[in-house]
Amino acid sequence: MTVTILVMTLGAVVYATNRGNSDESLMLPVALSPDGMTIDQGTLPFLTADEINNIAIFSNVSPSVVFVTNTQLRRQRFSLNVLERPAGSGTGFIWDKSGLIVTNFHVVSGANKIKITLQSGKTYLAKVVGASPEKDIAVLRIDAPDENLKAIPLGDSSTLSVGRKVLAIGNPFALDTTLTVGVVSALGREIKSMSNRTIKNVIQTDAAINPGNSGGPLLDSMGLLVGINTAIYSPSGASAGIGFAIPVNTIKAIIPQLIEFGRLYRPVLGIETLTDYWAKRLRVRGVAILSVKEGFPAQAAGMVGVQEDRRGNIHLGDVIIAINDEPVINEDTLLSLLEQLDSGDAVKVTTLRNEKIYNYEVILKSPDP
Repeated sequence: MTVTILVMTLGAVVYATNRGNSDESLMLPVALSPDGMTIDQGTLPFLTADEINNIAIFSNVSPSVVFVTNTQLRRQRFSLNVLERPAGSGTGFIWDKSGLIVTNFHVVSGANKIKITLQSGKTYLAKVVGASPEKDIAVLRIDAPDENLKAIPLGDSSTLSVGRKVLAIGNPFALDTTLTVGVVSALGREIKSMSNRTIKNVIQTDAAINPGNSGGPLLDSMGLLVGINTAIYSPSGASAGIGFAIPVNTIKAIIPQLIEFGRLYRPVLGIETLTDYWAKRLRVRGVAILSVKEGFPAQAAGMVGVQEDRRGNIHLGDVIIAINDEPVINEDTLLSLLEQLDSGDAVKVTTLRNEKIYNYEVILKSPDP
């Protein structure tokens, strides 16, 4: 006797129908058939509806998960010969059937060669299409036949709530295609990227995430991508029940930019800012303008940078303290605010200069190609 399981086309979500009883903890004497579409009684031990859900999601999504190997050239200490050596490994997933692979930037940072291994065991060399160190996301491309590429189904991270079940698939400690299960522990967290930029609205989960899981998918109970696993909080360096994932909605906004421009697209004011070192020494609160670029919006608006008088004394120019009345604390917050805007937008830039407040209307410009 077989009972058909309904499978959503977008996420391979499996609903085990149990008429007359809605308790998900009910033990069901069922097993998934090889095609993942039917249940055969008596071939496996008793399974819960939650176990059936886990099995079906892993079966359907794991072909979309890839193993990423980062190799770098290293010079031998005594012979000075240059050898290619593995520098690390991580996880990625297939974005579309054109061969695009998404992973964390820190997984492929500094690589001389990147190899992608599919679940089938076939390995391909990858090229970097675009990267965003500030968001810890990289897009790669492999030249593989369409039939070997199964794109991961995308979800909506805005629908998540604390307590929702999530699943992580990755390659912890180079143990390929490993499944862990947990819940959303918190939302709206902030973590630092390799470039010391703040990544906002990060998902916190207790699904076990270890070194090697980076770049792998975080899935909801529908089998849809809701995040990309990127970091853990652990004194020992291993999973301590606190993992972080970049929301899929952030990824969906960035990927088209990385494909088109090779980097994160951000409209510009046309300024060079004072370094953090000097900003701290001068006790600047906000973002001090070192100089304005000729032909850019800041110059057209009349903003000024650092100036030197005849005696060699340095005088601060405009210090940006707000964009559209949103406080600017440092360069990180300034860039985060600009990333929410488009070129051609008119913005109100509030500055402090010589203890006076100035408000400029600036038309943002596209970044240089």
